[in-house]
Amino acid sequence: MLERIFENGLWSTRFVVLFAVLFGLVGAIVLFVVASFDIYNVTIYVFDVYMTHAHPKYFHEKVVGDIIGAVDLYLIGVVMLIFSFGLYELFISDIDAAKEDEERESKILAIHSLDQLKDKISKVIVMVLVVGFFKKVGLATYSSPLELLYLALSITAVSVGLYFLSKVGKH
Repeated sequence: MLERIFENGLWSTRFVVLFAVLFGLVGAIVLFVVASFDIYNVTIYVFDVYMTHAHPKYFHEKVVGDIIGAVDLYLIGVVMLIFSFGLYELFISDIDAAKEDEERESKILAIHSLDQLKDKISKVIVMVLVVGFFKKVGLATYSSPLELLYLALSITAVSVGLYFLSKVGKH
């Protein structure tokens, strides 16, 4: 009897994961809102520049950099969503609404182990790093042929890495 009480109590502690799920969702929503405001601010900035016919130096670089930064925030928000969905499905219960929509469920929420959750999150994190890399590359200035060679080699390395990352987990 004591063993059963202990095991039931131990099993019930899995609900502590709900804190991570809820705050992960809150974090994702906050990231989506912040990224959306960033896109809105860039839109206002572009509209203002074109209406006043003032074309500041590095205008295109600023616009592209800000938009890539917003995409970066959206990707991190997706990481938080995947994290929240995965933890909920692993520790609490299957998401019934997702099971009804079989087409999307198989792609997004097919998480049956911590390794699958880790793989999904790590792939999105790598994409966040790639987006950050290209944001920095787009804002950099190149003054010598050697720097351009380094740029080409780094882009090649990122491409090869993404190729092999796409092969991970496929049979």
